[in-house]
Amino acid sequence: MDWDKLRIFHAVADAGSFTHAGEELALSQSAVSRQISALEADLKVPLFHRHARGLILTEQGEMLYRTAHDVFTRLATAQTRLMDSREKPSGDLKITTTIGLGTSWLTPRISEFIELYPDINTQILLADRELDLSMREADVAIRLRQPTQPDLIQRRLFTVHYHIYASTDYLKRNGVPQSISDLDNHSILSFGTPPPYLHTINVLETIGREDGTPRQSVLKINNVTGLARAAQMGLGIAALPDYVVGDRRALVQLMRDEEMPHFDTYLVYPEELRNSKRVAIFRDFVVAKAKEWSF
Repeated sequence: MDWDKLRIFHAVADAGSFTHAGEELALSQSAVSRQISALEADLKVPLFHRHARGLILTEQGEMLYRTAHDVFTRLATAQTRLMDSREKPSGDLKITTTIGLGTSWLTPRISEFIELYPDINTQILLADRELDLSMREADVAIRLRQPTQPDLIQRRLFTVHYHIYASTDYLKRNGVPQSISDLDNHSILSFGTPPPYLHTINVLETIGREDGTPRQSVLKINNVTGLARAAQMGLGIAALPDYVVGDRRALVQLMRDEEMPHFDTYLVYPEELRNSKRVAIFRDFVVAKAKEWSF
């Protein structure tokens, strides 16, 4: 089987179209299409159903894709180990975490890592969905919950605590709520559609509401940094994690005795990268930064 055709097939299956695969491979759409047709002719089976809306793998195509993906994943692992065999760490390192944690906590600290290890090509992938480490969507993850997969190595970093905040300007205009019941008369800011494991972060909508009817938010933002900014501008009261508040001096913490959500944060990477120097270096770096961080 022609490896170059197999590589193009894998890219097309991932992209779902000849055009997008061509952009990834720096090939024209017609060149990609010809290679796929040639591979189908070699194998004497159709690999894709061709529709106006894109490409769908046939049953034979699914079988070939699973095999090809396994091969390319193993090759990527071998490449990682070969690169790590050098004395000086180099090569690609893909790190993923949530948008909020990545923007507010990881990104401000990553410059030191880049200065220490300039030959490592560092990439941060921010997404509130959890990327699949076993499928090499990323090498390392920082997650706001303990992983359950048995093939993932984990290291607890710190606990993220949520607290209630409002700006000084907002409190001057609307008064300071003294109890949870007072929130009924205030503007609430919420996170828009959090992932299921973070559903409690919209605690201000439900806390103290015995009738089961949530408070209506005046604004929902599906980004915790944007939520903090909205609170800072005086749009309302929000439950915010400590890592995003930082030195935002305009924000005042309210009702300190109220129990708020908290999440243990873990550094996670697949078992197959246990001996990767790049992963080990990043692990040690992040663990040290976690210890330095005062809550």
